[in-house]
Amino acid sequence: MKKILLLVCAFTLLIGCKRGQDFSDLYLEETVITNFFAQHPETEEIQEEVNLFYEDRDYQYAWFNKKGMTEAVDNFYNQLQNYSNDFADNSFQNPELDQMIASVAKKKTNKKEVEKLELLLTTTFFKFSKKAYGGTTKNPRNLGWFIPVKKKNYQEILDELIVNDDEAIDEPVNIYYKKLRQKLREYRAIQDNGGFPKIVTSKKILSLNDKDSCLVNAKRRLFLSGDLKTNDKSIVYTPALAKAVTNFQQRVGLPESGKIDKQTLIELNKSVEFRIRQIMINLERLRWLPAELEKNYLLVNIPEYRLHIYEGNKLVWETNVVVGKEMSRTSIFKGNISQIVLNPYWNVPPSIANNEILPELKKNPGYLSNNNMELVQNGQVVDPYSVYWSDYSGNIPYEIRQKPGDDNSLGKIKFLFPNGFNIYLHDTPAKSLFGLTKRSFSHGCIRVEYPKSLAFYLLRNDRKWPQEKIENVLDSDVSTGITISPKVPVYITYFTAWVDPKGNLNFRNDIYNLDGKLAREVFER
Repeated sequence: MKKILLLVCAFTLLIGCKRGQDFSDLYLEETVITNFFAQHPETEEIQEEVNLFYEDRDYQYAWFNKKGMTEAVDNFYNQLQNYSNDFADNSFQNPELDQMIASVAKKKTNKKEVEKLELLLTTTFFKFSKKAYGGTTKNPRNLGWFIPVKKKNYQEILDELIVNDDEAIDEPVNIYYKKLRQKLREYRAIQDNGGFPKIVTSKKILSLNDKDSCLVNAKRRLFLSGDLKTNDKSIVYTPALAKAVTNFQQRVGLPESGKIDKQTLIELNKSVEFRIRQIMINLERLRWLPAELEKNYLLVNIPEYRLHIYEGNKLVWETNVVVGKEMSRTSIFKGNISQIVLNPYWNVPPSIANNEILPELKKNPGYLSNNNMELVQNGQVVDPYSVYWSDYSGNIPYEIRQKPGDDNSLGKIKFLFPNGFNIYLHDTPAKSLFGLTKRSFSHGCIRVEYPKSLAFYLLRNDRKWPQEKIENVLDSDVSTGITISPKVPVYITYFTAWVDPKGNLNFRNDIYNLDGKLAREVFER
């Protein structure tokens, strides 16, 4: 009999262990949740989240205890209000929720109303968090985004909010998101105060010491965006205004002349509403990135035409790049740099071989040798004069590759990170393109302005490859592969609005028209 009693006690302890965690001193009945959804229908996904949440906490309350409503309610309610204000999104505003919170705060409710508010808060949280932290877009791949999207655990997020009910939780988004959202608030304030003034002038260029009535609005415009520190409200183009224009040009990716020319005027006259939409579109993209990135990584931002190196989460170096043109876009994805090739061969893509080189070979098989190229089949070099090129209209059964050398299309260095898009970083003999403002000229791969500096950085801890040895190999035409260990993450991204490490809000043009597609997802929903 004693053994039976002991077993019963042990079993009771096991099934009661969750209750021992003391999430709350109040409990819901499972049928209450069922009845709630019968009266307040939700998607199957939301119902599953709510049921799982209460099942895991043994149906203990989340937002209440015997003393009443916890601080977590105020913290979450403030998050809802801030989100509605920042994003001009009323989808989570619920008069019933507002009224019930006010009534409970005044202790003018009964048990059934408290149960209803408990479930209304939990349901609202899951709906809110999936949109605010996970994003509106259901499948970013449909928008050309192939960086893996890490699924967020909304159960854990709610648990953290409930446990830390005396303070707001650290939202599960990355630092880039947080900085850009703060800028969104600043631009909302500008919008509420009338927005940016329009700048109208008949002059093609305005520069230092010029006088024009439009400069009153130009100064106000730049003062509102923080580029001009003090507004003298005069019609004179002052040194302070020239400095402000230079800063603005830097933020929008224009040549930093300090003069108001045609292109600068176009950017200055983009409305605050346009910029807010741009910010919101890129906040959606930032929701797709992990809340915590690796400490060391490379990041290429396609519309910016720049490569950045982060070490210990701090920017340590950056350089200009050339990206794919509209017809041969650079893909958005994540890889890991695993190898550097000094003096690389360039394996000509079939599309270029068939569409661009084949017509030249039909005219003159010597085209290959004239361009330091060779014909290869099954690993063997083939004499191009032995081929009847007129027999082919496309899909030639040969590989064409350009041999190492100063005129090689990949330059002297190639950086490999295996991916399904056949994209890599590389040098180029066409150095003049880096001096242009718009740098979308490649067939998809990314050309680096200072590849040697990048190679030195990636091999800085490899004793087998000091800089002198790298230089010696580059002075030859011997193709040499070097393994990178450990591999270095590289993100190929697409952001047209972001906050840089100096705290400046940057904008760029939507070179692939991806903002337009994403806008339909964000704003139509």
